[in-house]
Amino acid sequence: MNIAKALIFGGSALAISVLAGCKAGGENQGLEYAPQMYHSVAYEPLTQIKDESQGSWLSTREDGKGEFYNSNGYNPHGMNMREPVANTVPRNKQGYLPYRLKAFELEQAALIENPIESSEEVLKAGEALYLQYCNACHGKGGQGDGKAGEVIGGVANLTGGAYVNLPEGHIFHVITKGKGRMGAHGSQIPEESRWKIVHYVKQVIQGQTAAAPAATADSTMVAQATPAN
Repeated sequence: MNIAKALIFGGSALAISVLAGCKAGGENQGLEYAPQMYHSVAYEPLTQIKDESQGSWLSTREDGKGEFYNSNGYNPHGMNMREPVANTVPRNKQGYLPYRLKAFELEQAALIENPIESSEEVLKAGEALYLQYCNACHGKGGQGDGKAGEVIGGVANLTGGAYVNLPEGHIFHVITKGKGRMGAHGSQIPEESRWKIVHYVKQVIQGQTAAAPAATADSTMVAQATPAN
């Protein structure tokens, strides 16, 4: 009986010791039962480790290679990443080039033409977008008399003065990047929707004739020429 108690006591003490040894704290990180899951070796995009034995002392890989071996044999140039196709430029889901002009580059922005062809449907969508995003400050008729505009003051009257002659690219740029008291709306309004607002402002609010549609590549040529940060 005493032997049985001693075995139970000894086994319990051993179990407690093992469990206590697994506890992490301070500089003691405890025991890890699956270290490869906690400390997986990431692929380096610009280099490759071609020595299949590197890290073999640590590895339990099924393929028998070292833990640090990470080469992708299908990729050339000694890199794990693939090089993009020459002369390619990333585009967004609408097919436009990324808009790279900075807030102060109004002269370059003015050269960009509206890539969307005007239509009744486009103007109707532009009206809905204008009422949603612009009406609060500029007012329904664009005269700077919106409820928020009355409070903050200094809101542009889009129906008079120099604002009537602003190029479409200038208006688009201001919507995107902001100017003066107007904040940037590029993160809130999709690019295509911004161009529809421009159509609505020029044709309905300012009563001007729609300009001929520009090809998408031409409309973004200036933006493409300015490198992104």
